[in-house]
Amino acid sequence: MNILITGGAGFIASQITDAYIDAGHRVAVIDDLSSGKREFISPKAVFYRADIRDINAVVKIFTREKPEILNHHAAQISVRNSVDDPRHDAEVNLIGLINLMEAGKTFLKKTIFASSGGVVYGDADKIPTSEDYVPLLPLSPYGVSKLAGEHYLHYYRNNFGIPFIALRYSNVYGPRQNPHGEAGVVAIFSRKLLKGEVPVINGDGLQIRDYIYVGDVVRANLKAMEKKVSGSFNIGTGLGTNVIDLYDKIRRITGSTIQAKHGPAKKGEQKKSVLSNSQAAKILDWQPKTDLDKGLKATVDYFKENE
Repeated sequence: MNILITGGAGFIASQITDAYIDAGHRVAVIDDLSSGKREFISPKAVFYRADIRDINAVVKIFTREKPEILNHHAAQISVRNSVDDPRHDAEVNLIGLINLMEAGKTFLKKTIFASSGGVVYGDADKIPTSEDYVPLLPLSPYGVSKLAGEHYLHYYRNNFGIPFIALRYSNVYGPRQNPHGEAGVVAIFSRKLLKGEVPVINGDGLQIRDYIYVGDVVRANLKAMEKKVSGSFNIGTGLGTNVIDLYDKIRRITGSTIQAKHGPAKKGEQKKSVLSNSQAAKILDWQPKTDLDKGLKATVDYFKENE
């Protein structure tokens, strides 16, 4: 298949690119390198440095590549930044998506969309949360834009016959994650402890999250290629871990004795997010394989070697 991946220099999508190429597909990557790393992009992929908000650049790339599948991971991913600047969040996450779909509606046979189960449900009453949970009440502009993106994909499916699979990720962690931003607490804690620095836990640290290893997310994107279905699917473990317990696990793996400090809670942050993966297991034939302790060790080992 001829595949176009946006955000392909990033933590998750670069590893999806590798997996698609290993499976024998032709892959082209769009990334503006605002947060991704050029060295993460496989030399076997065709690379376009471009901003998905630039409709002219996007149209030129689609016209040249004629992709059959769009795997869309380029995004503004910071909850905090979306609260501070909701206009920018919408420009990247919504206008960017619309540009891609408009440019690709005569070529595409499927869209795979990186959504977020960690934000679209809001503070759900039912844990673990399944895809049929209502009402969907995101607490941040980032959550609103991800949910709206799914609705746009429904529109393109209904009007242009482009099936889509939205993968609602829980909190993804693993090798290549950016330890310098505010997203990706596993990477941030790992790097700081390895450098002998004191990490900061936002709020009381009792926030519960569902941590999913990036290798399992990559497998979900491979499964999404195979299945002739449309809809939204949670990609998580169904297990919750609070931030304090997560920190203690990482601290033990690194051998550090440093105690974290507590800072103010983040605006727009949920108290609890854990995803049911029963639909993904049933329809996509996908389940996570990497338990948290094993995944954390692999992540810490990566940062030991690369940071």
